[in-house]
Amino acid sequence: MPHLAGRPLTRVRFPDGVGGERFYEKRKPKGAPEWIHSEPVGMDRVGEIDFIVCDDTATLVWLGQMGALELHPSLSKVSDMECPTVIAFDLDPGPPAGIRECCVVAERVRELFAKMALESFAKTSGSKGLQVYVPLNGSATYETTKPFAQAVAQAMERAEPDLVVSRMTKSLRIGKVLVDWSQNTRSKTTVSVYSLRARERPTISTPVTWDEVAAGASGDEDLAFEAAAVLERIEKQGDLFAPVLELEQTLPES
Repeated sequence: MPHLAGRPLTRVRFPDGVGGERFYEKRKPKGAPEWIHSEPVGMDRVGEIDFIVCDDTATLVWLGQMGALELHPSLSKVSDMECPTVIAFDLDPGPPAGIRECCVVAERVRELFAKMALESFAKTSGSKGLQVYVPLNGSATYETTKPFAQAVAQAMERAEPDLVVSRMTKSLRIGKVLVDWSQNTRSKTTVSVYSLRARERPTISTPVTWDEVAAGASGDEDLAFEAAAVLERIEKQGDLFAPVLELEQTLPES
């Protein structure tokens, strides 16, 4: 709940289960209960959209009943849509690259930000790759974070062109890891930590330790977790992504 609260929420709905039709939904649907919290958010091309904001367990249960199996919140809160609370990097492998290569690249991202005295946190996407979040929780706007994230991805591509690609072109991604910086945009959303993913194997977007990432980079971990395993991890480790909500960090000026 803390990772959804206060944020405009895009849902991926599967009314007939994961084997049926899927569709993205941004607007609060007609007929939704009056107690479902929503907020109008101006979107450049389509005007104002009335987004659901999932602030309580009842809303989360209702979303489940509506077949909203995947939850994709904004990187910013509805109270200040111009200021993302994080920079996010989505590490997406192009076959035959896989989770091992993503872990190697995640370690590079961590090392790069550590040189700037900034902490970063990793989670699985719940699909094929990994995501690395750098908490900000300050006044930085997308005008700063988007070009900064792009510059990081391009620098990584220059440093390791056989492993990293920063451009979306599919033909460039074969056997490499796309460091997708484009999620750092006001209009985009990223799958929430702890969200289910609608896959044949129902994996979860799961926070992982950097030791686990290192094990993944060496090929010793596949870093795929289903619901029961995630609940057990939370029981033992707590919320590994909790610092992302509170840690205040400032990007270097140049």
